[in-house]
Order: sequence, then structure tokens, then C-alpha cells
Amino acid sequence: MKNSRRSFISKSALGVGALSTLSFVNKSNSKIDLKSIKDGLPNDGNEFWADVKNLFPTDKNDTYFNNGTLGVQSNYVLNAVINDMRNNAINGAKTDYKGEGPNLLAGYDPYLKIREKLGMILNCDFKEISLIQNATFGMNFVAHGLNLKKGDEVINTNQEHGGGYAAWKQLEKRKGIVYKQAILPVPADSKEDIINSVLSMITSKTKVIAIPHIVSVYGTVMPIKEICEFARKKGIFTVIDGAQAVGQIDVDLKDLSCDAYYSSLHKWLLSPPGNGILYLNNSISKDIWPTLSSYNWDNKEDKGFSLQQSGTGNPSLRVGLEASIDFFNMIGGEKWIKRVKHLGKYLRDGLKELENVEIVSSHNEDLCAGLTTYKVDGINGPELQKTLWERERLQPRSVGKELLRHSVHIYNNEEEIDRTFDVIKSI
Repeated sequence: MKNSRRSFISKSALGVGALSTLSFVNKSNSKIDLKSIKDGLPNDGNEFWADVKNLFPTDKNDTYFNNGTLGVQSNYVLNAVINDMRNNAINGAKTDYKGEGPNLLAGYDPYLKIREKLGMILNCDFKEISLIQNATFGMNFVAHGLNLKKGDEVINTNQEHGGGYAAWKQLEKRKGIVYKQAILPVPADSKEDIINSVLSMITSKTKVIAIPHIVSVYGTVMPIKEICEFARKKGIFTVIDGAQAVGQIDVDLKDLSCDAYYSSLHKWLLSPPGNGILYLNNSISKDIWPTLSSYNWDNKEDKGFSLQQSGTGNPSLRVGLEASIDFFNMIGGEKWIKRVKHLGKYLRDGLKELENVEIVSSHNEDLCAGLTTYKVDGINGPELQKTLWERERLQPRSVGKELLRHSVHIYNNEEEIDRTFDVIKSI
């Protein structure tokens, strides 16, 4: 039985590279269903995660530690995307735009099934979700959809990704809003210090608080719920940059009490690039004007649909999105999140034992997950990245001149992290 299971996992791990071109002509030919994959996995433990690792196409001589930029799609997701693209090319003539043939256009479909699945994961009504391209789209849709006026104040932080601040800076220049930055501590070890740094910026003119759920550079898991609950009492609109959150930590949108939330699903949910979400609480969604308008721009019954209208796009990316959601559910959301947290803590615990390492991410495990940033004495970030790659083919990402940002995910393991320690010890 064990050999049979191993054989199946090996076959499903072969992925797109092992399939001939002809195998994509019929979508069912190369499709291995998730139930069969799940049945072939052990129940738990190291053997389980070793088999999960084999469900990804990454060169097994390389170690990928850069989920903070882009996650690796599983073979299951890649096959779904490629099969759909090929099917659309082969059978496009059968599409009559009245229900027959493959769906060739992504930008006009409400994608109810996908949004319902996301609503289950994120704990919200599917009509509160719009499928967009990425987090930067979400930020801009909210910033430019709000009716802000000259003198209105927006609170951001000094640790934003460009996609989290640029829209507000543009509105500062274009409309005369007042842009303010809360200064977050580094490392951010105290939840209270983070909360106070944001709330101390509030005045009677504050209209928006726009902050990250997880800080892109340092990986700090922000106390969003406490800040949003305070803002709601004051009538302040809250929009949360969740680019690094969905798939790295549990995200419960109703519990967070935010008005708006956006995320890039190509990072920690391991979806194909080109997939993101925008959430608008149904109590405030009527206040957001569509920035990108098409046929359903004024759809009041399904606000999420009205904001995701985008014209012609690649529908196969949406097929891949659904496949990635199904893959996440197949592994199990709780098991997935716990594995990311376990590996992140394993990395941090090991780094703390190294005398030449300074961790600049939070030292408070309640504010940490799968992304850790640190620096090493005597070597800058880019050189450290280069050294890890040249010696052990380990690939995290340098940030600026000094720092290294190290992301771990379900396809990583402790042995790969140990090799990181060995290299750093030798420097």
C-alpha cells in the first residue's frame, strides 16, 4: 500500500513538465482530482509534509524562500491553468456567448462559485468580495472610490508597500487631502505600542485609517482588530492592506471589523499571479464609487460584482484561482496556517542562537508568522542573498542594503532552514 501511495504522489508531483503537449487537448486527460491526491497523503507528520512538497514543481535542488514576493503554484494549479488555456484555444470557435463553449473572457463573469469559496475562508458574504488583479488594484479602488475632500486626513504608516501608500499621496497632491504617517517601532514587540502609534494620530478631521495587516518588510502581524474597533466607534473608515496575510495567517473579516480589505492571492495562497481580492463591508460598500467601470458598474444587488468589472482578461487565471482555493482546502486551512507558523518560529528560534545575527522582525511570537527579516554582521543583504544561493542554492530576498527577508511556506522544511544556519555560521 505504501509503495502504491508513493507511486501516486510521484506521478502527481510530475506536474506540467512530465505531460506531453497532446495530453492537454482534453482537459480530463491530465487532471488528477484532489480527492485522489488527498487519499494518497499520509495523515500527518513529516511524511505528510514531505509528500506535500512533491506536489510542487520547484527544482528539488533549489530552495525557495521568497513567498513574500510570489508563491509557488502547485502542479495541480498549474495543470488547471494550462489545460484551460489550451482548451480555450482549441475550442474557442464553439463559444457562442450565450452559454455554449468555453468561457473566453474573464472580466464580465460574476464568478459566484469562486467568491462563495473565498467567503467561506474569509468569513464574509460573497457579495462583499470582488475578484481583482492584486493588492495595488484594491488600494486604488478604495482610495479613488471614496469621496474625500480637501483637508480630510488619512492615516497611513511609515512601513507601507508602495501599493499601500501611493494612491493616498496622489490624492494629497490632486485633491489636497492631508496625508499622515504613524511611526511604527522596529522591532515591533509591543502590541500596545503599535496601537498607540496609530491612534495617537487621530484628530477630528481623520476620515481614513489605511494600514497593513502584515508589514511587508518586517512581517509584523498588526493588531488590526483593536484599531478597527476604535475607528468604528469614531466613524473613521478603515482599509487594510492584506497583501501578505491571506494564506499566511487566519483572516476572519467579520472579526477584524474593518470596512475594506484587499489582498494579493499570488503570495501565500499560492494562486496564479493576476488574482487578488477586494472586500467591502456591505454596510459601507454603497459609499465606494467604481474606479474601473463596465456594464455592471451600478449593480446595487451585487456590489462586489460591480467593482470587479475589468473587460477582457485571461479566464484561465480564474480557473487557477479556484484550483488554488481547492488545494488550500484539501490541505486544510488550519493545518496550512499552523505549518507556516511552525516553520517561521523554527527559523526565528535558530537565528536567535547565532551570535552574528540581529532579527529586526518582532520578537513577540504573537506578532509573527511566516516572514522573518534579519541582518548578519559583516555582510550586507544582497551579498548574504548571493552567498546563500551560491553555497546551498537557498533563495530568500534581500531588502534594501542591510536586510534579508526570509519567507517559509508549506513546501519548505526544517532541513532547508538548518542549511541556512550553517551558511550564516560560516560567515
